[in-house]
Amino acid sequence: MLTADILGERARLTPDKTALVFVPTGQRFTYRQLDARTVRCARLWTEVCRLEKGDRVGILAHNSVEFLDAFFAAAKSGLVLVPLNTRYTPHEIEYIVRDCGMKALLYESEFRETVAALKRVVSIPHWIAVDAGAAGDDLFYGRAVAALGPAPWRPARCQPEDLLCLLYTSGTTGKPKGVMTPHRMVAWNGYNTAISWQLREDDVSPIFTPLYHAGGLGAFLMPILTIGGTVVLHRGFDPAEIWRAIERERCTVVLGVPTIYKLLMETPEFQTADLRHVRWFISGGAPLPLYIIEAYQERGVVFKQGYGLTEVGVNCFAMTAEESVRKAGSIGKPLMFTEARLMDAEDREVQVGEVGELWLRGPHVSRGYWNNPEATAAALDAEGWFHTGDQARRDEEGFYYIAGRTKDMFISGGVNVYPAEIEGELMLHPAVLDAAVVGIEHPTWGEMGVAFVVARPGQSLNAERLVEFLAARLAKFKIPREFVFVESLPRTSYGKVVKGELKSRYEKR
Repeated sequence: MLTADILGERARLTPDKTALVFVPTGQRFTYRQLDARTVRCARLWTEVCRLEKGDRVGILAHNSVEFLDAFFAAAKSGLVLVPLNTRYTPHEIEYIVRDCGMKALLYESEFRETVAALKRVVSIPHWIAVDAGAAGDDLFYGRAVAALGPAPWRPARCQPEDLLCLLYTSGTTGKPKGVMTPHRMVAWNGYNTAISWQLREDDVSPIFTPLYHAGGLGAFLMPILTIGGTVVLHRGFDPAEIWRAIERERCTVVLGVPTIYKLLMETPEFQTADLRHVRWFISGGAPLPLYIIEAYQERGVVFKQGYGLTEVGVNCFAMTAEESVRKAGSIGKPLMFTEARLMDAEDREVQVGEVGELWLRGPHVSRGYWNNPEATAAALDAEGWFHTGDQARRDEEGFYYIAGRTKDMFISGGVNVYPAEIEGELMLHPAVLDAAVVGIEHPTWGEMGVAFVVARPGQSLNAERLVEFLAARLAKFKIPREFVFVESLPRTSYGKVVKGELKSRYEKR
């Protein structure tokens, strides 16, 4: 039976192999040890809290060993984990609690105030503090699992379509939607990524993106554990700490998002870190500017780009090391047993080289959105194709390139304009630290491009210089008609620019 209990299966096959290194404490866990912790967590839920298969359990915490306990306990017990964004306000979390019908919430003491605010507005049967600092009568996780004596315990019999977790989208437009992530989807992502990316049992990979996000859980955690490798877990993003860990633990494969890679390359350690053991870096989560690829290639390492999203299993494309150079800027070809289409507004396939909306189909696609049949029907059609909302093109060799989000695209003078292309060129300017382009209504052109630009410290910029710079690189209709200089860009916790906020800022000026 295909389930998401990858940890349990690995503990059976390679029990004494190192599964996890937790950077903040230096603790190291074998697959056997990590699996035993997970069993105790599952017993806590089922024996102490009396939760039943299908009940929803929330977790509000930074990256930690306990977070992994909860994730794999859900895989063993049949409960449904609901990871919560640590940046959310109590009001935002309240909506998710009510929407999913949460029966228990694990929380770190750092979020005591958020929990106190939640207790005033929602009723959750079980409140569990992950670390010391439980409020009132709340259960203390460490003490509770330690009190569980040895006892026979059998994992729940989960079916492939049973839900493992609800991953709520960031909610940058409207209320967050809970992506229904079944066991089948998570397990297939682990297997197919390990095979298609050619991971190895001796691979060591750092995870510094948040585990409450699909990328943290699915992009490398599951594939690395599936192949029997080692995960090096960071509590959060600390560039110097990450470079030290990559060196010390001799990490071989590293995954991040463009914003993170940009921040990593701007640290002194980027030029001095020993990267001889790194097989490759790979980026996902947003379009990747070519200058970032080139900067890492100059350090003598392979730098790939991938693609995925919460609703379709995070990892959907692959490329070889040689192709990462020859096809720089491409996300590669679809993984094994992944079908891809590029469609126009009338649902007709576009020609090679033309831009269309990317549709995906395969075992890695989610079941849609929790309690939201309208959104599910809009994204997942009757034939099983998921309409990603991302614009892409395919070359004559079958390699795909992301042009940007459908909702980001704007039409100026009757011509489609894709902000990701403009942003990539702007980032090549030596005085530009960050940039984002949005479409704003215009009485003559329908829409016009407005670029929000962050200058590098000590650098001065003006619109004239940027127009001159872009004119040598882009067609005239693509060049933004206005430039707004700001100190920083609003981003989600996973590094994506919140373009709706930028539009609102502009319109309120």
